[in-house]
Amino acid sequence: MVNTQTRKADHLRICLEEDVQFRNLTNGLDKYRFTHCCLPELDLESVDLSTSFLGKKLNAPLLISSMTGGTEQAKQINYRLAEVAQNHRLAMGVGSQRIAIEKPETAYSFAIRDIAPDALLFANIGAIQLNYTYGAKQCLKAVEILEADALILHLNPLQEAIQPRGDIKFKGLLDKINDLCNKLCVPVIAKEVGNGISPSMARKLIAAGVTAIDVAGAGGTSWAKVEGERAENIIQRRLGQTFADWGIPTAECITGIRDVYPDLPLIASGGLRNGLEVAKTIALGADLAGLAFPFLQAASQSPEALEELVQLLLAEIRIVLFCTGNANIRELQQSQCLHKIK
Repeated sequence: MVNTQTRKADHLRICLEEDVQFRNLTNGLDKYRFTHCCLPELDLESVDLSTSFLGKKLNAPLLISSMTGGTEQAKQINYRLAEVAQNHRLAMGVGSQRIAIEKPETAYSFAIRDIAPDALLFANIGAIQLNYTYGAKQCLKAVEILEADALILHLNPLQEAIQPRGDIKFKGLLDKINDLCNKLCVPVIAKEVGNGISPSMARKLIAAGVTAIDVAGAGGTSWAKVEGERAENIIQRRLGQTFADWGIPTAECITGIRDVYPDLPLIASGGLRNGLEVAKTIALGADLAGLAFPFLQAASQSPEALEELVQLLLAEIRIVLFCTGNANIRELQQSQCLHKIK
């Protein structure tokens, strides 16, 4: 039987070495284009990228999305990411902390608060674990390990359905989420893992007490393909191929949820690969934009590669604001400078 640590190592290796990106379905942001402003009446260096999320100030609307933990390689990646999050005052989430709950000796790989004392940090537990003996006690432990500002509950039914011996008992889970939200001392963020959250599901999650939504839409890493690479038989491998492009594109998730909930703290993630796409999600209504794969690639290479990536992302976002005549993030959110291509 494959243990959790081995599975974590498999996930890292596969994401870095295999072609597990969506192939035919995009994140939907390619359907949108900014209107260029030839005379912005701004100085580029005066453009302000700062914002706040869940009451914490950030230097830019960037989230280093949940990725990993529980192994020595994962520790190195998390520590490097945490240093960048601190230096640039960004938000950061860690990967599922189930392994740290079940094997406390691995908790060190998630314990990044000392490295990032001022960053907005998100703990992370699979929501499905609430149907497999977990409750407020285990979730609070995940928060304590990280000294986190909020808890991500990730939702991954497709991944679990394809994963060898996945946790597939999702019935009654919404009531468990409701109970947890009433007991936990920090905000709860509901997050998909790359297949998207629809407006109707967002409505149910908010009614259950969730504070924020991370849409984690389709168009980036396909966890169906990842689990297909880990298949133990031909059926699992074929399932990974069949459902490789399953999900709701990120752009559709953002616009659908924002139309219904204008004031909801909303995170856009799922296939974002550069600062231009980050800016598009902000213009569509997101408050924060999360990237995982680009950060994973860079952090696996070196601290220098990671710093270079952040500098590039910030420059790209700043140039979008400059060339659309928006002086800050709030102006970009309220502008009408992004249009859908017909």
